Amino acid sequence: MGTVHARSLDPLPMHGRDLGVNHDDMEGMEPEQATKQEILENRNVVVQHVNIEGLGRTKEDYLGYEIADVFNAKNLIDVMKKSHDARMRLLRLGIFKEVEVLIDVSEGSDALPNGLDVTFEVTELKRLTGSYNTMVGNNEGSMVLGVKLPNALGRGEKVTFQFSYGTKETSYGLSFFKPQPGHFERNFTLNLYKVTGQFPWSSLKETDRGVSTELNFPLWMSMHTLKWEGVWRELGCLARSASFAVREESGHSLKSSLSHTMAIDTRNSAILPRRGALLRINQELAGYTGGDASFLKEDVELQLNRPFLFGSVLSASLWGGMLVPIGGKPSCIADRFYLGGPTSVRGFGMYSIGPQSEGDYLGGEAYWAGGLHLYTPLPFRPGRGGFGDLFRTHFFLNAGNLCNLNYGEGPQAHLQKLAECIRWSYGAGIVLRLGNIARLELNYCIPMGVQSGDRICDGVQFGAGIRFL
Repeated sequence: MGTVHARSLDPLPMHGRDLGVNHDDMEGMEPEQATKQEILENRNVVVQHVNIEGLGRTKEDYLGYEIADVFNAKNLIDVMKKSHDARMRLLRLGIFKEVEVLIDVSEGSDALPNGLDVTFEVTELKRLTGSYNTMVGNNEGSMVLGVKLPNALGRGEKVTFQFSYGTKETSYGLSFFKPQPGHFERNFTLNLYKVTGQFPWSSLKETDRGVSTELNFPLWMSMHTLKWEGVWRELGCLARSASFAVREESGHSLKSSLSHTMAIDTRNSAILPRRGALLRINQELAGYTGGDASFLKEDVELQLNRPFLFGSVLSASLWGGMLVPIGGKPSCIADRFYLGGPTSVRGFGMYSIGPQSEGDYLGGEAYWAGGLHLYTPLPFRPGRGGFGDLFRTHFFLNAGNLCNLNYGEGPQAHLQKLAECIRWSYGAGIVLRLGNIARLELNYCIPMGVQSGDRICDGVQFGAGIRFL
């Protein structure tokens, strides 16, 4: 009697058809059944057994960490909640297609009067799966084909081969992913890849062949990533008209770097948040483990979001970074920062702010950018509660600067140079959120503070991507 399918956290009836018992049938119920019903509803229970059915190549010991908390449940409601939580943890592993939960009273010679058995019925993913999808990057799109071997060794490992063909970049890579049992957020990844990219704002093309390892882990409220990357870089000119400064950068180089990223993210959405904050700090040290490139690079991102009047959202963003060459070697054009375009300082061309030579933008070793945004619902709220909620009206004010610093000077001189020749812009437009994948912006921009050599986009500007200022 009394089977419960725990598939949601909706209010749970304590009687009726959901528990297999109706009040109208209570009078005809046998005394033993009535006693069990009373136990389930009004008294503490003990989870005696937790079973997992449907396993093939998955190792049982790997799943024990995810379901262990079910044994700590003290009453029926607690059992259902903890079973639901365990189900979500099992699905998060990415090795099951479906997970169903069945709760029943214990049976057998060792059954306690208040004992329960919980059974997870799982359906494993196929050994080999394929995928086809499109991705939106920072103002570029790509088609992605992938082949995956989920749960390759039975303990959550995943082997992935992915090929991507985009408007500016083509890549393929092989990766191996291994989570720590019981702590899915702690995981290790090994990547082998080749990436070919085109950068028309610099008349540059780049081919990277490399290997990288990543270790991800949570610490307090933050997520951390430790990474080592070794990459063989081949730089070349994209056009015959490329400037001498770009031609001078052409050739082969080897970069070996260690990096650390810390992120604290309390936003309710990464694409178009309504509340919360983001702090991301990234440090990269190249040359310590070999290679031709030697530098120390720091990059910081801060974002604050707060609900405002009449369903609107006020958002503020701040980016900043600095690259310091080490050992007297000049920095490489592929390692510098770039600024400008529909995803950063709007109203300017894509990465078309800062040092340039004969129309080719060379990037800079220091930058900052800030933005103030007001997102409001569409006027008159068309499509409210449906498709119309994906759109927002957008008012913005952006500012920033990109330059090279003389590191023989002091911090005051550096700040003074970053405060000179500030580019800024303002405008308004429409934002479309594409689920949790990306967002599109169509803005009317008015660039200000334009300097000689900057490329502007005065008027309508379209942007697509994930990371926006």
